[in-house]
Amino acid sequence: MENDKGDLVDLYVPRKCAATGRIIEAKDHASVQIAVADVDAEGRAIPGSNTIFALSGFVRRSGESDDSLNRLATQEGLLRNVFSYQK
Repeated sequence: MENDKGDLVDLYVPRKCAATGRIIEAKDHASVQIAVADVDAEGRAIPGSNTIFALSGFVRRSGESDDSLNRLATQEGLLRNVFSYQK
């Protein structure tokens, strides 16, 4: 497909799973993309500002999506004292 300038552009941009790093295929209908709103010091959402996490169907099927989301949000500084790493 071409854009206004005549450049070839691809409509499908593959994403990687935030938890595993695997590429999420176009036919992975179990995958989700979750946007977590960024908030100010008073707890109000900042318009247009969010952090996005993509989780593959593999992670969801294995029952690890909630732990993965907690781990990723802790790494991004969105959560504290919720997830502790197993060493």
